[in-house]
Amino acid sequence: MSMESAPKETPERQAYYDRLAPADLAALWTRFPQLVSREPQSPIVPHLWRYDAVRALLMEAGELITAKEAERRVLILENPGLPGQSRITRTLYAGLQLVLPGEIAPAHRHTQTALRFVMEGEGAHTAVDGEKTIMRPGDFVITPNWAWHDHGNDSADPMIWMDGLDIPLVQMLDASFAEGFGADEYPRARPAGDNLARFGQGMLPVGYERGDNLNSPVFSYPYDRSREALETLRRSGEWDACHGVKLRYVNPATGDWAMPTMGACLQLLPKGFETAAYRSTDASVFTATEGSGVSRIGDETIEWGPRDIFVVPSWTPVRHEANEDAVLFSFSDRPVQEKLGLFREDRGNA
Repeated sequence: MSMESAPKETPERQAYYDRLAPADLAALWTRFPQLVSREPQSPIVPHLWRYDAVRALLMEAGELITAKEAERRVLILENPGLPGQSRITRTLYAGLQLVLPGEIAPAHRHTQTALRFVMEGEGAHTAVDGEKTIMRPGDFVITPNWAWHDHGNDSADPMIWMDGLDIPLVQMLDASFAEGFGADEYPRARPAGDNLARFGQGMLPVGYERGDNLNSPVFSYPYDRSREALETLRRSGEWDACHGVKLRYVNPATGDWAMPTMGACLQLLPKGFETAAYRSTDASVFTATEGSGVSRIGDETIEWGPRDIFVVPSWTPVRHEANEDAVLFSFSDRPVQEKLGLFREDRGNA
C-alpha cells in the first residue's frame, strides 16, 4: 500500500469488506489515503462575496423579520464547497448581521466564541457582560465564550457587521451550550470604555489575575488606533514580502491571540505592492476594509473592493496585489493549530 492509493481491489477482498459493514467496521487500508493525506485536502474553495449584493439582501431581510424575532438577523456566508453546512471554512462560521435603528438583539450567551468586524454604520453598540461599547466601521470586537451579550442601535442608520464564530469547531467537539437571558439587555455593570482603559494602554491593573479566562480582557479594538499603528510602521519601510505590514490582535495580559480559537489580523498593502506567494494550513477569511485589489488564490483570481469578503482555503497559495492603498482584515483558526502543533506555512515557494 502507498499513501497515495489504496491496495488493489479483488473479488475476495470486496466480499470481505461487504461483511464488515453490517458489523459497523471498515478496513483502514481502504481509506488510509483519505484519512492521512500527504497534504491538506479540503473541500473549501476560494470564493468572493460582494458586499453591495449581500447588503441588498440583508436590507430586504430587515423588512421581513425583526432582530428580536430572529434572535440574530444574519445572512450566513456559506462556502460553496460545503453547501448547507453553515460554514465559511471547515472550522469557522461567518455572516453579516443587521440591526436597524431602534432595534435590540436580545441578551444571550453560548459556548461559541464570537468576533464582530464593523462594516457599516456608527453609534450602535454591543455589550459584553454588562459593558457597552460603541461600534464604528473597522472596529474589531470580541465576545468571549459564555459571556452575556446583546446588541442595540440607538443611531438613525442601519448597523451592519461581520460575525465570525467557531461554531463548526465547537459542534465537532460536541460542546455547544446556549441560553437566553430572559430580557433584552444584560444589566449594565461598567461604563463604556472601561475595558480599554484598564487593559488597552500597555498597562494592567495592579493585582490583576487572569484566572482561567483565555480571552483578552479588552473586547473592543477601535479601528482608528489599529490603523494608526499600521501607518506608523509603514513609514519604517520594512515590508514583509508575503504580508506587507501585518499586525495581529493580541491579549495584552499574555501577548497571545485575543481569542483562543480564532486569530484576527489587520494588514496594510501600499498601492502597487504585490505580495510573494504564501500558503498556510489555516483557511482564512479576508475583508477589504479600505481600497481595492486582486488576490490570486490557487488557480482563481478574485478582484475585491471595499467591504468585499473572500476566503482562502488551507494550503492554497495566495498572492495579493493592491490597486491603491488597501487594508485587509482577516481571521482564521490559527491559534488552535498553533496550540496543537499543527500550524505550517510556506513563504514564497508555493
